[in-house]
Amino acid sequence: MNGRVRIGIVGAGGNTKAKHIPGFQAIDGVSVDLVCNRSEASSRKVADEFDIPRIAEKWEAVVADPEIDAICIGTWPYLHAPIAIAALKAGKHVLTEARIAMNASEATAMLKASQEHPKLVAQVVPSPFTLRWDRTIQKLLSSGELGDLREARFIKSLAANVDSQAEMSWRQNVEYSGNNTLMFGIYYEPLQRWLGKEPKRVLAKGSIFTLERRNAESGSMESVCIPETVTVIAEYENGMQLIGVMSGLEQGASNDEYVICGSKGSLRLDLNASRLTLSKLGEPDHRIEPLIEDE
Repeated sequence: MNGRVRIGIVGAGGNTKAKHIPGFQAIDGVSVDLVCNRSEASSRKVADEFDIPRIAEKWEAVVADPEIDAICIGTWPYLHAPIAIAALKAGKHVLTEARIAMNASEATAMLKASQEHPKLVAQVVPSPFTLRWDRTIQKLLSSGELGDLREARFIKSLAANVDSQAEMSWRQNVEYSGNNTLMFGIYYEPLQRWLGKEPKRVLAKGSIFTLERRNAESGSMESVCIPETVTVIAEYENGMQLIGVMSGLEQGASNDEYVICGSKGSLRLDLNASRLTLSKLGEPDHRIEPLIEDE
């Protein structure tokens, strides 16, 4: 590899341009050598913006390129599994954006491909919103300071689906997004990191209020099949319950928080205010700063 890792980008949308490309280019020994976006024009625009020397017309060309060592997949979910599996078979490392895939079957196939190539790095971008707090929360939970855990809650609301006249976005299009619903998965993921376990029973209810939207690509009205709001109630082996609310129907200031309630205290992470608070019976609320290694 001539002492450096050469990266090919497939899918250069907002997050890839804001985070991945400049992040890679800031690392010594790493270069972004090739980019493939949805059109030649958009690929060229990204290449010019970030001084990337080459573009490709098709993602298959990036995977097959002998001068590329690793692939960063920034496409919509419908291409995550095909590209990741092909890249691993071609001997290339893979970093794919969340959402991991269209559905559980695709995600399982991706995992299987990664296990068949153990010397290659196969990584999904982790849920980023709580990273600076994760070790702090894990330490508090493992210390027993909250007592027996009784309930975990999270709520995320935004205005993504409020405007009934807006065109269908890729997140509302099952051909591109699959079974992914709003940001539910990426908000559930931190709870898995903190608790280290999954529930035994789950009940979910979703609703769609704008039944059709115009698809800009086809120019026609199409049915909306992905819920605009969803509520989940889950139960764990120890009796603790999880309540998750993910809504795209709220105007104005949105809710964005996690709460974990135990027999001795409660922990609240307010992502809007970037504040972690510990509350105990008979004591004033105590603000918790993240551990230094989380910063």
